[in-house]
Amino acid sequence: MIPPLTLARAAAVVAGITLLAGCATPPQWGQMGEQQRGAVTGAAVGAAAGALIGAPRGDAGRGAVIGAAIGAVAGSVWSGQMEAKRREMERATAGTGVQVSRTADDQLRLEVPADVSFATGSAALEPRLRPILDAFASGLGQQPHMRVRVVGHTDSTGTDAINDPLSLRRAQSVRDYLADRGVAAERIETVGRGAREPVASNDSADGRAQNRRVEIFLRDTTPRG
Repeated sequence: MIPPLTLARAAAVVAGITLLAGCATPPQWGQMGEQQRGAVTGAAVGAAAGALIGAPRGDAGRGAVIGAAIGAVAGSVWSGQMEAKRREMERATAGTGVQVSRTADDQLRLEVPADVSFATGSAALEPRLRPILDAFASGLGQQPHMRVRVVGHTDSTGTDAINDPLSLRRAQSVRDYLADRGVAAERIETVGRGAREPVASNDSADGRAQNRRVEIFLRDTTPRG
């Protein structure tokens, strides 16, 4: 059994580390980069784990310090790489209408609208898309742990028999271009969703244009732990 005094000390250490992490509240938290936020979160979690592990030996404080250091590194490694790529893509897509974001499951997502990606009924890359894909592919050839997923979409004009293969061919066109730029094709998954996942109403020309799009996802598969 862990002595009550030891447990109390561990709890105090955990509370202290958690308080430090909590000090980065808005607006400070919002001003941090993803790498910093990841490091703070990782440090807090690592400290808590380290304190509890060290408690039976009376080393809660030392365990918290070690856990915080390990947690900070683990929390920042992925975010640092992905944040760098996100910033690069934000610069490359500025003024193009391409939306760059980080998903809830920590993937980098590019939503490429129709006027940048493909002409109506075509799977040939628009010239405006090529420099964006050049920037996206940059460096990925030397990062084998990065995986890409390309999802093609159409509007509801036409039948599924037309839209499904067209959306897939669009995704494959992106894959082939990235492969030509040094990203191994086996690291790129392609999916065609046809008209099944609209982001706007297909009742207007503007809505249909929004639905004709390509989404490109990047995820880091580096083992953790």
